[in-house]
Parts: sequence; structure tokens; C-alpha cells
Amino acid sequence: MQRWWLFTVRGVFAVLFGLAALIWPGLTLLALIILWGAYAFVDGAMMLYLTLTHKEWPARWALGLIGVLGLATGLIALFWPGITATALLLLIAAWALVTGVLQIVDAIRLRKVMTNEWFYVVTGALTVLLGIILIVNPAAGAMAFVITIGIFAILWGVVLVLFSLRLKQLDGGLVQPAPRA
Repeated sequence: MQRWWLFTVRGVFAVLFGLAALIWPGLTLLALIILWGAYAFVDGAMMLYLTLTHKEWPARWALGLIGVLGLATGLIALFWPGITATALLLLIAAWALVTGVLQIVDAIRLRKVMTNEWFYVVTGALTVLLGIILIVNPAAGAMAFVITIGIFAILWGVVLVLFSLRLKQLDGGLVQPAPRA
């Protein structure tokens, strides 16, 4: 796959975001909203770019939906930063649940064209787990939220980078599945 590096960039952005959240846990909620909004917007834009430029990717609709969700949630966070911590938690939880499920669906479809797609399954599972944690305990406080998001972003970023390296090994693109008899 020629655009494997987009997954690397997404992973590096996630790790950098996670490290920033852990290094400066006392950031105001406003700063966190702006950081997360920018991350979600860039992540969504990259996914839309991948969707529009890589016509051979299985389940392009899933990548496109992930991109649209990232852009929308990023813009909401950037233009309405004064929302409450609970509203932000629920917004991110919804994004995480939908995105995680779509990543798992996409990974299952990738089984037909590559091996070790489990990197992407793990990314989806981590994203779903984050959504569940945020829904179960939304009032845990901004500090717990910052730490949870930071750890999640680092883990998610590392898994995305590992997945991108697997895509790079495909050398020349995804193999088209054989026609069914």
C-alpha cells in the first residue's frame, strides 16, 4: 500500500498528543479541548484523504465515515470549547465507540487481503475500550480524563505505527481477493 505512511503519521500524532497530556496534566480543560479538537480534525482529514485517493482499499466507506466523524468532532471541539467536561467526555466516548467498531469491521475485511491485520483490530478494541470507560465514569474528573486519554493515545499510536509497518511490507499494494466460485 503506497500510503502506509498515513497510518504512521496518525500514530505519531497520537503518541505526541498522549505524551503532552501526561507531561502537563494540569492543562486547563480548554487547552485539552483545543488539543484534542486539532488532533481529531487532522486525523479525520487524513482518513478522508486516504478514502479519496486509495480506491482499492476494502471498505472505503468505513474510512470515510471515520474521517467525517473526526472532522466533525474536531470542529465542534474547536468552535465550542466552553462545553462542560461531561459533554466533552460523552462526545469523545461516542466518537471512540463508533470509530473503534468501524476499525474492527475494516480489519475483519482486511483478513481477505493481508495477514496480521490484528494490529488494526487492537487499535479498534482500544478505541472501543476508551469509549466504554468514558461512558461508565464520566464524572471522574478532568485529571483522570487527561491521564486516561494520554495513556490511550500512546497505546493507540504505537499500534497504528506497527500496523503501518505491516502495510509497508505489502510492497506494492493490497492483494485483490480471488473471485469466489
